[in-house]
Amino acid sequence: MKYSLIACLMLCFSMASAQLSVRNNAFVYVNDQVLYVEDDVNLEEATAKLYLRSESQLLQGAGTTGNSGIGELSVYQDGTVNQWAYNYWCSPVGGILSNTSGNNDYRINQLDDPLLATASTIDSNNSAFTAAYNGTASPLLISTRWLWTYVSSSAYADWIFAGDTGDINPGLGFTMKGNGTASTGNTTYDFRGKPNNGTMANPVAAGDFTLVGNPYPSAMDSAAFIHDTQNQAAITGTLFYWEQDASTSQTQTHVLQEYVGGYSEFTINSSGVIISNTPAVFFTYDEQDNMYSLPPGPPASGTKMAQRYIPIGQGFMVEGRVGTTGTVRAKNEHRAYVKEGAQSYFFRNANVTNTDTGEIQFQENGLPIVPSDYKRFRVNVDFSVNQSQYTRQLLLNFHDTATAGFDYGLELSRSDNHASDTYFTLDNKAYSAQAYPFEQALVIPLNVDIEQQQPLRFRIFDIQNFDDSQGIYIHDIENEIYVNLRDQDYELNIDPGTYTDRFEIVFTPGQSLGVDDFEVSKLTVIQNNGIHQLAVLNPNGLDIKSIEVFDVAGKRMLNSQYDVVSNRYELSTVDLSDGVYIVNVTSNTNTVKSEKVIVKN
Repeated sequence: MKYSLIACLMLCFSMASAQLSVRNNAFVYVNDQVLYVEDDVNLEEATAKLYLRSESQLLQGAGTTGNSGIGELSVYQDGTVNQWAYNYWCSPVGGILSNTSGNNDYRINQLDDPLLATASTIDSNNSAFTAAYNGTASPLLISTRWLWTYVSSSAYADWIFAGDTGDINPGLGFTMKGNGTASTGNTTYDFRGKPNNGTMANPVAAGDFTLVGNPYPSAMDSAAFIHDTQNQAAITGTLFYWEQDASTSQTQTHVLQEYVGGYSEFTINSSGVIISNTPAVFFTYDEQDNMYSLPPGPPASGTKMAQRYIPIGQGFMVEGRVGTTGTVRAKNEHRAYVKEGAQSYFFRNANVTNTDTGEIQFQENGLPIVPSDYKRFRVNVDFSVNQSQYTRQLLLNFHDTATAGFDYGLELSRSDNHASDTYFTLDNKAYSAQAYPFEQALVIPLNVDIEQQQPLRFRIFDIQNFDDSQGIYIHDIENEIYVNLRDQDYELNIDPGTYTDRFEIVFTPGQSLGVDDFEVSKLTVIQNNGIHQLAVLNPNGLDIKSIEVFDVAGKRMLNSQYDVVSNRYELSTVDLSDGVYIVNVTSNTNTVKSEKVIVKN
């Protein structure tokens, strides 16, 4: 059945059809609903319009005819960065200069200025453009200096200027700075053109990045996009979302070297319930909630997190998978009707309501919760460069299905590293997140790059589904120190260098632990095999919190907790098999003495 609409039709309910045709000065107005069309949308004449308002979205099925006509679909999206900061965009519409059945290239001069001040919901003005540095929000004036695309490269110099009239391939993203002068600078844009539909393909190359995005007038499911079999062969599975802070006078600049920004990294497993994400490098606050001084130092902000569903207009980077030169594709089967909110987040600050919370649950801090058969934690590593402090977050996932190799959809590849930074490595590639099957003997190396001598701090964050008694240790091999990050941070001053074999995450401590405030010479560990007893002598009355005994495989065999100070502590070893054991004595300040003993019963 084909609809021919010759008069205004107001749609305030869900509508489905095989085909939709709008003709003869008519328009279709969809308010707060989903419009589903199985095959094509035909906006025949230039006067035919289709308006999506109040979070309405257009979904299309498996039809192969393709959208046609020279009429316009109109859909709003908000950008809230100001005139000094970038949003990454991807247009949900193409050009309408000719009547074709395929997707047409987009030009940024198709962006309109909606007449919101007059309460109009269908009218708009053409936006204007300037070669000056700054635009304006009302009337909408866009600076052409900041309109760029990026295709299959890893070099900053390879951004491609689009301007207001350059053709942008369907599905390819573009950059645009905001237009407001306030700290966040809200601007509503009216995307007008032929609605994109079907498969859109763009090139990727091994180790290089391409700016793409959601090219549809509907949300897009990141799980369907990432785990599409053709995309799995082409990209690493990490989506990189640009975030930039231009909220203060120190960050309101057009000088590239002074930008305060970075990429938030995101991936999701094939079932769509395990989100793995890390924020852009962000500034650390002191105890009085004062932010440490701004650059010099690398870009930093990191307050936003992408979610499963990608909103209309959202652009992001993808990275070509090593060993491939291929194509990344957006397809109709990746589309979904999800309003912006908890599961669909455009990289901006506006608060919106979501109609679909999906299966993913979130903590109050916005981080996703993993199911009970997964374990995870995050490590925050704080750097201090030129009196500016910033934090890099690393994520570790643990599940029986994980492997020692690359786990697509559970691991985050890194977009770039700063001169002082930390990361995991696999096959000579940097990662912000890795996945493993959990076992207590696991050793996970951390690479640390240090540009200049500085304080360095390791902190743990967001521990999920670990037993309270399971230690999570940072091992400083050079200083022979193990610190349980669940009990305390590890801080040190570190010299410049690239440290590939100094730091590691482990789950059982080794032989030499931190002893800074521990009077080792005053503690004596004795194994008396004649009476099957381990004794710890404490002549100075140190406050001992616990004594633990581990076998050589790292399994904890004995664990005694104490809340009373004693000069002698005794543990029976009669049930231990003959062999070598590690004894850890922990004080109330979480410093540890470790010694080997031999049990022979």
